[in-house]
Amino acid sequence: MDLQLHKALSHPLRQRILQQLVERGPASPKQIADTLEEPLGNVSYHVKMLREFDCVELVDTRQRRGAIEHFYRATSRAWLDDEQWARLPVSVRRQTVGRTLTELFEHAVAASQTGGFDHPEIHVSRTYLEVDELGWTELASLLGETLDAAVRINAESAARRAEVQEDAAPIRSELGIMHFHRSPPEPS
Repeated sequence: MDLQLHKALSHPLRQRILQQLVERGPASPKQIADTLEEPLGNVSYHVKMLREFDCVELVDTRQRRGAIEHFYRATSRAWLDDEQWARLPVSVRRQTVGRTLTELFEHAVAASQTGGFDHPEIHVSRTYLEVDELGWTELASLLGETLDAAVRINAESAARRAEVQEDAAPIRSELGIMHFHRSPPEPS
């Protein structure tokens, strides 16, 4: 199942679609396309792929203007947990990390050129650490908790916006968390 889930999540739009379904519950491709500001045809295609990979299931259909609207719910999370990640071959993990970093840095560079880092509450930092094995494990756990909290905050925010039917656009942001082994120092 781990490799199948990895294949399902190999396209960034499928990750975003699945994340929407995890956070907001059942939705139609039209609703997802509107939320993600993506073309309906692209979203429909990737929902179909997620269904083929058993990551979503059809839960409802409704008649809409002479057509049938299909509603799907997530049956998988939009990311691999630590155990699933560890079971992937190293080559697959490296490929996935490379793709994720490329997308993250492309988004960050674009944001830096269009005012995305102008708000006084943005955060960018880099810290070099030297920890023992327990410290490494504690940092990994802390970052996992931070990610869980960020996903929870996002879901609560979406619920508040839906509750008040707020017309204002949400503040679109991106959170990148990295913790990795630094390359060894160059010999002098």
